[in-house]
Amino acid sequence: MDALIREIKEESGIDVTVSQLIGVYSNTGIHKWYDGVTDVPTKVMFDFICKPVGGELCTSEETSEVMWVAKEKVLDWITQPAIRTRYQAYLDYDGNTRYMDYVTGDTFEVNLDRTV
Repeated sequence: MDALIREIKEESGIDVTVSQLIGVYSNTGIHKWYDGVTDVPTKVMFDFICKPVGGELCTSEETSEVMWVAKEKVLDWITQPAIRTRYQAYLDYDGNTRYMDYVTGDTFEVNLDRTV
């Protein structure tokens, strides 16, 4: 939790409290990095609900643009299928933690989607 709180602060300027784990996502596709040479291995990502409790919204070395967006409008800003899918899972969150195995690369394909 400490690493999550620290990363959010570093990348957005916002202080948060962590509420709950809502999703575990495995990107099991191995594809080439932007350099066209380096293999990008399987990744496991954890999505949490967090509440802002302070700080000032700002950019960082890892973020070029930041803004507050109404929850019901955020999908208008997300174009990558994997990120849209994960955010939709947040919007649909019913109290059960979700696990999803997907592959990104030239296409986006969900291999497994279930609650745990």
